[in-house]
Amino acid sequence: MNGEASNEDEVALAGSFVLGMLGDAESADAEQLLAWDSGFAREVHAWRERLSPLDASAKALPPPAALWQRIEASTATARPQKAREPARRPAMRATGGLGLWQAIEFWRWTAIGGAVATFAMVVLAGTLLLRWPSQPIMVAVLSVDGSGKPGAVVESFADGSVRLIPLQAIDVPEGRALQVWTLRDRQEGPISVGLLDKARTVHLRLGKLPAPRVDQLFEITLEPDTGSPTGRPTGPVLMKGLTANTL
Repeated sequence: MNGEASNEDEVALAGSFVLGMLGDAESADAEQLLAWDSGFAREVHAWRERLSPLDASAKALPPPAALWQRIEASTATARPQKAREPARRPAMRATGGLGLWQAIEFWRWTAIGGAVATFAMVVLAGTLLLRWPSQPIMVAVLSVDGSGKPGAVVESFADGSVRLIPLQAIDVPEGRALQVWTLRDRQEGPISVGLLDKARTVHLRLGKLPAPRVDQLFEITLEPDTGSPTGRPTGPVLMKGLTANTL
């Protein structure tokens, strides 16, 4: 057996010994090993340190009367024996139908299970929050020009972010692009808030603009692939709609 395997065996035996999962013969061998093998003694100490938080949190239960009778009987007849070096390292037998390594793994997860479960729940909650955005406070349904069919939705959130979600594909010829505009008031005029090569979900670039308000216009026009050369819509309006508060 190589050094690494021997060390793994020692760690497993120490854990099983501390847990009280060994049979009488294995426990006796482990007790002897503890007396003369400093490495094994360190592993036993390490396992006891790992177990101490669980031991401290466990509810104290009074032992049954029969157990005290067995203890008294055993101490009355027990004779101290001189520790001897075992001829070989104790064999690792299956305990209660469960392999030793399986038992150690079970205990290991039991010892750290609370922390792992808590961490997993935090990670899962964070993941769900990232994948499930907050409810928008305002939306605009952009209707396809001339048909009245919904072609896209603009969502506005409490944190100031605005998202465009296309509801259907849009044919974008080569050398052209989709440009998204918003109009707060006619004196200010339309302002570009996005340039897309194709219909896709995207966060709109409102920059320093205030958050959308009720009846604010959003529209999509077909422009050159570098955007409108004038800073105002020049191509055909593909779809448009006004914002409204959500319930």
